[in-house]
Amino acid sequence: MTRLLSKTVIATLLTTLLYSGVAPVSAETPQDLLPDIGTTAGGTLSINQELAMGDFYVRQMRASTPLISDPLLTQYINQLGNRLVANANSVRTPFHFFIVNNDQLNAFAFFGGNVVLHSALFRYTENESELASVLAHEISHVTQRHLARAMEEQQRMAPLTWVGVLGSILLTMASPQAGMAGLSGTLAGTQQGIISFTQGNEQEADRIGIVVLQRSGFDPQAMPNFMQKLADQSRYASKPPEMLLTHPLPDSRLSDARNRASQMKPHPVASSQDYLFAKVRILGMYGSTEYSLSSDLLDTLSKGTTREQLAAKYGQAILFYQAKKYDSARNVLQPLLTQQPNNIWFLDLMTDIDLGQNKNAQAIARLEKAIAGQNNEPVLQLNLANAYVQGGQPAAASRILYRYTFAHPNDPNGWDLLAQASAAQGLRDEELSARAESLALSGKLPQAIGLLSDASARVKLGSLKQARYDARIDQLRQLNERFRKYQKS
Repeated sequence: MTRLLSKTVIATLLTTLLYSGVAPVSAETPQDLLPDIGTTAGGTLSINQELAMGDFYVRQMRASTPLISDPLLTQYINQLGNRLVANANSVRTPFHFFIVNNDQLNAFAFFGGNVVLHSALFRYTENESELASVLAHEISHVTQRHLARAMEEQQRMAPLTWVGVLGSILLTMASPQAGMAGLSGTLAGTQQGIISFTQGNEQEADRIGIVVLQRSGFDPQAMPNFMQKLADQSRYASKPPEMLLTHPLPDSRLSDARNRASQMKPHPVASSQDYLFAKVRILGMYGSTEYSLSSDLLDTLSKGTTREQLAAKYGQAILFYQAKKYDSARNVLQPLLTQQPNNIWFLDLMTDIDLGQNKNAQAIARLEKAIAGQNNEPVLQLNLANAYVQGGQPAAASRILYRYTFAHPNDPNGWDLLAQASAAQGLRDEELSARAESLALSGKLPQAIGLLSDASARVKLGSLKQARYDARIDQLRQLNERFRKYQKS
């Protein structure tokens, strides 16, 4: 009879197990040559295996966790993350960054270059350098292949045993109820060995991460400063922050980070405008009742720098929009948009206000003008496609979305909009095909295959459409077969 792991055991396992990967390899500098605490992990997992496992778990995460799929926030966090990746060494796979709507302060990384931040980080970080320090730390877990090293450390266990537990642990972090149900006691006996191993991993990720942070133009002091916040919270709270359970923070780790930062040239840097917009957007649109965008924060921002004042006005417009006070939201936002007519944060929110008031034609005209000068801007493409759908022009939406889904096949937003546009035109086979892609991105491959089979049966025998649907069915069947080894029994 299997038993569930306790939360304490989960916490000690998480940091070791949850790891990712990245892009082209560059030569290490002396700062990056740290004592080897393991092997290169090549004997346990190949990069291709890590990518396949990462793909599997991303799909599971989409299905089971409250991911924030907001195109603006997704674009921001990926731009910030990849700025750091560009200054990292030993990068072996592409990186992808996600935000989970979770009030618990945490971040984690796993196979295939996938890094996940909890939305609470935007509330707790005071500046962009602090947020970047968390990302740099997680990126360094990836480039040092800490998960694969952990698997080699436990040679007596079959790799697929680790694989099965990894999925449950990942879900536990992002969606505790879903993940706990899938955990078994298989790894309970290895707890002590993992604890000592993770502490070494954490310090290695700090040492490399702080170099990446500095190279990327951020303040290296932000890393120990943010660690100190965590330590202070732990000292005065009855329950430590979740991040300290999954990222052990002994005094030696904090002092080491402070020593390294003090040896680097101070580089205070102002937070970008995008960081400030992202902060108020997450708190205003996705914050819980307890942790929503507060009048105190808006008041503080309104008394700050020019960038902070602009973010305060944007945040106020968001609050009015969320309360469906559309006229008030428009009155705040319109002067900002007049000054910056191509600002995608303003354009996106004004589109929502227009659609909320059924001013679809007005939204379409504004977006068509904006997209003429920024044709490859994905946020504007999605906004315009959505406005076309809401404005009764589904064929125009489809023209945009065919191109968008080809360029961004892993974005569920594009497929969901294409399904709506196809349904509005009575194109049942194309609607089924688009819905199948959304299901596939959430790991529901058998259901996706079923919809594509239905789509194939609806079109002319031997047509190019049927050939395309059938070819996609074959691809998803092969993918489903490949994923079988990762399924929990």
